[in-house]
Amino acid sequence: MHRRTFLRSSSISLGLPFLNSMLPRSLRAASSEKEPDIRRMLSICSPLGIHTPFLFPQKSGRDYDTTRYLEPLQEHREKFSIISGLSHPDVDGGHAAEKSFLTGAAHPGQPSFKNTISVDQYAAERIGHLTRLPFLSLSANNTGLSYTRAGVRIPPETRPSRLFATLFLEGSATKKAARMRHLEDGQSIMDLVQDQTSTLSRKLGREDHQTLDQYLTSVRELEKRLATQHRWAALPKPTIDRQPVDDVEDRADFVRNMELMYDLIFLAFRTDSTRLVTFCGAGGNYVPTLQGVDEDWHNLSHHGRDERKIEKLALIELEEMRLFARFLTKLEEVREGDHTLLDQTAILSGSNLGNASSHNNSNLPVIAAGGRFKHGQHLAFDPHDRKTPPLANLFVSHLQHLGLETDSFATGNTTLEGLDTRS
Repeated sequence: MHRRTFLRSSSISLGLPFLNSMLPRSLRAASSEKEPDIRRMLSICSPLGIHTPFLFPQKSGRDYDTTRYLEPLQEHREKFSIISGLSHPDVDGGHAAEKSFLTGAAHPGQPSFKNTISVDQYAAERIGHLTRLPFLSLSANNTGLSYTRAGVRIPPETRPSRLFATLFLEGSATKKAARMRHLEDGQSIMDLVQDQTSTLSRKLGREDHQTLDQYLTSVRELEKRLATQHRWAALPKPTIDRQPVDDVEDRADFVRNMELMYDLIFLAFRTDSTRLVTFCGAGGNYVPTLQGVDEDWHNLSHHGRDERKIEKLALIELEEMRLFARFLTKLEEVREGDHTLLDQTAILSGSNLGNASSHNNSNLPVIAAGGRFKHGQHLAFDPHDRKTPPLANLFVSHLQHLGLETDSFATGNTTLEGLDTRS
């Protein structure tokens, strides 16, 4: 079976995950060294920072004590490293530093600032041609992280429905609109390609059959979630016998939106639709729809050490960690040859703000997960030591994970010390 086999019907085209049957017969019984080695990279930014006292352990090394924010991730402790002390040299300007999160370009807050290429675009220039989509730039708050070689920001995709269409729908705008109506009516892509799926299943071995079933189940679950969101958006809100209060925009339900985005990133990687994704997470001047939170997120990030605000902020950021942990679980549950999808995906999750309350851009919160690295540790660097490596050294590590022969990117001139590779 060809690696680019698709299930097609009407206006949809559904890419398949990797199956052993896609290997030539001469390789199916060969050693694991000949299994396809598809490497991926994901970069995530939390634009309003992460409260680092709840994130960074006190002790460095492998036997660090779990912190409040790392608790949801403990199932994957051996698949991630928590890293403290890193920053981009000469990157300042508070929120403006978001522009330089994946580029490392200096002084983004100055009027004369000109950005440079982001690490995902650097990789896309070299491996983007290997997939249908060279990269995906996504956002839950309208701000993108990807920049061209000329330093121009690439507009991110912010709507899960459009991203879903990009990944799985094809044809004219009329056909796409008709397909979305099918989704809203509960007609599944699985129903449209049922005959082809049945024919394909009869050709597969037991392991491939389980892989295909797991993948199609993920697609169906995502369809249901998308259809539900469409239906709720079309329904009028209930009325109550009281004076109107300030309405909460839909974006306040950041949990649902980020779940959808993470699910689609998972499917994009799972189908090898792309191998490079950037995702700017949620955050803004709104009150998240979380129990116990009654102040806007941006205001809470400027807590000024007010314990009451910090506790409310923690409810939001713990939810971000839970969503991230759920995503890691999905990646870890899928196998590609002798490795999991998480092993094949180098992930950076962090922020351009080390202390959001004071707009400080040093000692950034960084979690490196997945990839072929020896994780399970707290890498603690001294943020005040001039010899501390730049964050861009982690970018070099991730580029090498992709198989790119490079020893430098932006201010990084080697791989990150302490983040060793494994077989």
